Order: sequence, then structure tokens, then C-alpha cells
Amino acid sequence: MSGTPTDRMGEAMGERVIRVLIADDQPLVRRGLALILAPDPAFEVVGEAGDGADAVALAHRLRPDIVVMDIRMPILDGVAATGQLARELPGCRVLALSTFDMDEYVVAALRAGACGFLPKDSSPEELVAAVRVVYTGEAAVAPRLLTRLISTYVRAPRRALPPAAHMGELTPRELEVWRLMAAGLDNAELAEAMDISVSTVKNHITSVFGKLSVRDRAQAVIAAYESGLVEVGGQE
Repeated sequence: MSGTPTDRMGEAMGERVIRVLIADDQPLVRRGLALILAPDPAFEVVGEAGDGADAVALAHRLRPDIVVMDIRMPILDGVAATGQLARELPGCRVLALSTFDMDEYVVAALRAGACGFLPKDSSPEELVAAVRVVYTGEAAVAPRLLTRLISTYVRAPRRALPPAAHMGELTPRELEVWRLMAAGLDNAELAEAMDISVSTVKNHITSVFGKLSVRDRAQAVIAAYESGLVEVGGQE
């Protein structure tokens, strides 16, 4: 029988094993993250990298599904590495790690193509859940945490943010979906607020992503602030 024991166990359960690469410049952090993920048969930790350049090189060689990426690393930082992976390996999704006092770096990582982020003091259960969510293509960011984070970031006086591309192409319904998404509502809450089905909400969101040229929910929320659709201080 071919494949690693982890692969075979996952396949036996009818699920594809999620291949994870861990990138952090601190060996103890890398080992801790690996020890959290490795015992779960749903995951296979395929490698560890100590800097962004090594993470990109290993991702090309190992082709992980997810890269758990520290934002601050030497040689090539996590933001630049995320952008490079988004361009070169779009099927490889990045979950950024940071601390709460690094808002600008987190938003920069999301804009570069990260599918979500977690603070480094997250629980093991939160890490496992976030990796699973990012694997499905969704943004692993608590919506209200994301809006608070972006609100802090966009207060910076040095920002010079362009309007979202093709904003005028959105229908009134799509604009409302986008606005409510930026307000922190998930799909079920959007459906209830707009009195439509969840599947219709998903169709609207897909259309919004396409017209705004954004990759995921996190980037769509950022674009809402940048375009002025949602203003700082408008959210709790």
C-alpha cells in the first residue's frame, strides 16, 4: 500500500489529509505548533522553515496545502513570503501568525494573500480549527476581531488607500452583502438580515469577490474600509 501512515489513516476516514508546512524563526514555536497538529490524523506536518525564503522554497518542493506563517521572520518576512506564495503557488493557502500589537503587519499579510491569521497566544483548539477553515478556502478570522483590527490599522495617518477596483459594478444587493460582511456578519447572519437563503448569500459573495478582485472574505473586508463603504468607528 502506498502513502504514509497518516495519508492512509486519513483516506480510511474518507478525508484527504491536510499537508501543513510550519514557518517560524523560533525552533520552540515550530516544535510546539507541530506537536499540536501532528497527533491529529487529519493533518500531516510535511516540513518546518526558519525564515520566509526557506518557507517559499520548501513550499515549492513539498507542495503543502497550508503554510502556518509567522509574520516577523529574518531574510524574507512573512508578509513578503505570503505574497510570493500567492503569486507562485495559489493553491497553497497561508495562515498568518502574529501578536495583537502588530496590526499593520497582519493587515499587510491579509492583503498579500493570507487566508487568515491567529494571535500566537491562541489555544491549540483554535489553531486546529483555523487550519481546517483555511483549507476549505474560507478566511480563518473572527469577523468582529477583523473589523477591530482593520479599524485600528486604517486610523494610521500615513495611509493612502485607493478605492476598490470595479466597485461601481456591484449591484445594490451585492453592495449590501459587502457592507454587512464588513460589519462582521457570517453567512447565516447575512441570510437572516437580508431575508434570503444561505446559498443565495454565497452566490452574492462569490460575485462580490470577483468584481472587487479580492481573494477571500478577509480581503473583501479590508477593501470595504479602503473604499469608504465602511468607516472607522462605525463598528462596535
